Amino acid sequence: MPIKSYLAHPHQGKKSELINELTALAHCEVIPAENKDLLILVTDTDSKDQEENLRAQLDAISSIKLLAMVSGFNASKN
Repeated sequence: MPIKSYLAHPHQGKKSELINELTALAHCEVIPAENKDLLILVTDTDSKDQEENLRAQLDAISSIKLLAMVSGFNASKN
């Protein structure tokens, strides 16, 4: 199950719109920064296919100016 965290920078004036778009996606948790125009996005998917689908959805969001992955790992299933 891939778990990744990102810093999401919205286009000017689009922070609220970006929060709404990201929270509408499955497998996403959004944490807005209190003092910056920045969001922390944590994704947790069950498979590589879900991760690829989610990444395609993220790439299609026009209110994202920059999406930078901070950390990512794949927890093995025992």
